Amino acid sequence: MIKNSRAPILLSMGDPAGIGPEITLKAWSALRENPEYAFAVIAPLSVLQDAKQSLFNAQHVPLVVVDHSNLDAVAPLFVNALPVIPIDLPSQNILGRPNSDNARAILHSIEFGVSKALDGKACGLVTNPISKDVLYRAGFKHAGHTEFLGALTQNDKAPYDSPDIRGPIMMLSGGGLRVALATVHIPLKTVAHTLTKDQIIKSVRVMHAALKTDFGIPNPRIAIAGLNPHAGENGALGREDIEVINPAAKALQDMGITVTNAQPADTLFHSEARQGYDAVLAMYHDQGLIPVKTLDFHGGVNITLGLPIIRTSPDHGTAFNIAGQNKARPDSLIAAIKTARNLADHRQSYRNKHHA
Repeated sequence: MIKNSRAPILLSMGDPAGIGPEITLKAWSALRENPEYAFAVIAPLSVLQDAKQSLFNAQHVPLVVVDHSNLDAVAPLFVNALPVIPIDLPSQNILGRPNSDNARAILHSIEFGVSKALDGKACGLVTNPISKDVLYRAGFKHAGHTEFLGALTQNDKAPYDSPDIRGPIMMLSGGGLRVALATVHIPLKTVAHTLTKDQIIKSVRVMHAALKTDFGIPNPRIAIAGLNPHAGENGALGREDIEVINPAAKALQDMGITVTNAQPADTLFHSEARQGYDAVLAMYHDQGLIPVKTLDFHGGVNITLGLPIIRTSPDHGTAFNIAGQNKARPDSLIAAIKTARNLADHRQSYRNKHHA
């Protein structure tokens, strides 16, 4: 739970063989003169030193070790050096060569960041990209980052008094869009069979609560994308829109939530349409991510809604093929760090106002 939105942001290291170390160093270089975005990275010093040597001259990014029990030191140090909370790495790391022997360290970095966010020592967690394949080969049982974070925070319910506004729900933001996903990483052929009225109701309720608490929108307006072309054309092109999505929308409207019926997705994302809502619930992965990435390919942010902690992430993967080559752009990570700070500020302001 956020106790102080001025507490530092923590970054998990992600997969050390990917571009996470590189974009972390570049993000510090870009943000170091803005103490409001002060962050520390949870990573082995050797990983950052190797990335530093491959990208910069030896003095370009000074590193400073911070004791995990004294995160108040992060902000004062941030302007002159990248604060590092060091952890161990079981096996040698080679940029561009993923190693499942290091999976435990990757997960520990995330777990440590979650624990500090839960106890209020960090205002939020920004997670660098991981490779699910690397983790799966080491026995990882979760579908991905989002689900893992949900599991790590499941015993801390605050401020979620109702399970119907508890996530995790994935939202992508960028280019002026906020798009949450009703289904995430599943085959397209299974989407129609996966969608349920209750699932859509819960997704919108989580969105509605998060838009109020974390985005500072007192009366959120949510649009729901239809599943089928033309939102089913009154059943002629599929019945999911009128038999699943619209009944869910009606139930939500009866709860006092401002939400549309299923809207044709091909006309939902143009500039004029975007003026009519604050966020969209898309029915499947590409339906939601294509417009966000088209509008802002390099600056998109992955946000997990409905957690007792703030969590954001860059909207891209590990990019092992360019790791250590000074080619990775830090735009998305920088946007994720700024977004985490903004969400933390809004959440604390909301709680101060409503739980004083």
